[in-house]
This record gives sequence, structure tokens and C-alpha cells, in this order.
Amino acid sequence: MKTTKYYIVFIFAILLASCASETSSNKENEARFLETLQLHLDAVANKDISTLESTIHPNGKMQLILPKEPIKTTVEEFVTYHKEWFALDNNWTFSTKVLNYKVDKTLGMAVVEVLYKEPLRNEKPYYNRMIVSYDLEQVDGKWYFIKDHASSVEKSTDNK
Repeated sequence: MKTTKYYIVFIFAILLASCASETSSNKENEARFLETLQLHLDAVANKDISTLESTIHPNGKMQLILPKEPIKTTVEEFVTYHKEWFALDNNWTFSTKVLNYKVDKTLGMAVVEVLYKEPLRNEKPYYNRMIVSYDLEQVDGKWYFIKDHASSVEKSTDNK
């Protein structure tokens, strides 16, 4: 009877340790996801195309969905779009706030509020408040962006 009791306690201890290890692993995975998300957001804000490219999926998987634009479905289209945008000389700013995120073993998503501003557009200050959803996929322990879907919520040019 004592042997059975010890055996049950031993099995329970192994299961408990396994759960603790998985929780630790999940937290590390989530931390890497959030690091990559922030790296990407900072690359946009800093107009840093090389860092931005480092966060995009290496196999060419990428979708960029913007209001009133055809969907871009390749890394090349995504990078070209950003190079052209970053080259604009209008002192725009891009600030972000992560609203929520969910991370699993190989897929993660985040919803981010973005405030894009230009000091002057058509002789008036301009802003575009957006909600952007990002999807990332993990490959060999590293997170990569596979989708960027932006929706405008409010623009300074909206009729009020």
C-alpha cells in the first residue's frame, strides 16, 4: 500500500513539474512574440526598413490589407509599400498602443491602436486613428509577421 501511495505522489509530482515547465515555456514564447511585435512597431515608427524586413516571414508569406487599397500578398509588395511610405518627406509620426494579444505555440495575433499624424496636410494638421490586427507565425523559435490588416477608425478629415 505504501508503495502505491508513493507511486501516486511521484506521478503527481512529475505532472506538476511538467505543467510548471510548460507555463514557463509559454511565458518565454509570449515574451518573444511581444519583443518581435514591438521591434516591428518601432521599425515603422523609426522608418527603419531593414529592421522591418527582419520581422517578416522568411518564406515570403505576408498580407497587407489597407482601406481602399488592393491586398498585397507578398513580402516584396509589403516592403515596396513601406519603402515608398518611409521616403515621404512629411515628418509623419506613428504611435502605438497594444490593446490585446493571444499567443499559441506557433501562431499569435495582436490588436494595436495606431495614431498616425502629419503636422500639415493640405495646410492643416492631419491624423488617422486606426486599429491594426497583426498575425505572426513562429518558425524555429523566432516570430515573424504574416499579416497586417489596418482599419481607420477616425481621421481628421472625416465629416463630423
